[in-house]
Amino acid sequence: MKRTSLAVAVAGISLVASGCWESPRTVRPADNLNTRNDNVSNTNSNRAANVSNTTQPSNSNMNKTTETGFFANLPTGFQNPTDDVGKKLLREYGSVFVARGGAFPPKTVVFRDESDVSAFQNSLGKTSARIGNFDLELQTAAMAALKDAIADAQKKGLKITPRGADSAKRTYNETVGLWKSRVDPALAHWVGKGRLTQTEADRIRNLPTYEQVKEVLSLEDKGIFFAKDLSKSIIYSVAPPGTSQHLSLLALDVSEFENADVCRILAEHGWFQTVTSDLPHFTYLGAKESELPGLGLKKMSNAGRDFWIPNI
Repeated sequence: MKRTSLAVAVAGISLVASGCWESPRTVRPADNLNTRNDNVSNTNSNRAANVSNTTQPSNSNMNKTTETGFFANLPTGFQNPTDDVGKKLLREYGSVFVARGGAFPPKTVVFRDESDVSAFQNSLGKTSARIGNFDLELQTAAMAALKDAIADAQKKGLKITPRGADSAKRTYNETVGLWKSRVDPALAHWVGKGRLTQTEADRIRNLPTYEQVKEVLSLEDKGIFFAKDLSKSIIYSVAPPGTSQHLSLLALDVSEFENADVCRILAEHGWFQTVTSDLPHFTYLGAKESELPGLGLKKMSNAGRDFWIPNI
């Protein structure tokens, strides 16, 4: 996820201890098979009915006598992380996992590799469209809601456009590229500052991506940060490979993110800001704003913007 820094106080990112960032079970196509008719109606009335019928906490992967709120609304079969890194990522990016309104969220916080991501994405009902100057692909319900929002914005003389070609769907390998765009320069910087040896940097650079994440977050626990400005955790700059909401086809980076009227229109169609460190990023939750607390989300206001994040 490309980051636009937000002036938020970030403290206590003690993420990694020995044994953290556990290997998730490989996701088989059957695990995320979503049978859905792609011919989703593009009318506001039908979508409102769809949202209303799908915001009940019926997709619990927990015993509902003991779990409520956010965890009770996760998809059936969701793999709850047990390690510190996974739990942190669930708090940071987890709103997408309770998406409704015809959306099919992933059942894991992290995909291990390209084959995991491809298996999930191939199981989805998807729609492609040219929005602005870019060809985008989203889950069918998310695309239909986006088109409705764009139409409403046009009536008010406003535009809703993507920031770039990678503003919607991404592949695992694309998230690896974004990750490396932060890690490689940071390694060179910290070698120059004497905080790492060239041998250490080369070893980390050559690790498999999945193992590299653990190493990078471990170094950040020591104050060796990998965000673009080198002052904070890399997770506030880009999502670790396999964790980006863009892999779910339920996220969009919007050019007009600073326009309050655009944000309001997107929210009316189920699109909300959910990642406090990524201002252009919107997530299709497929629910009315009044229903989000019932899904286990809480509103956090920052710099005049409202973000809906897991209430955990």
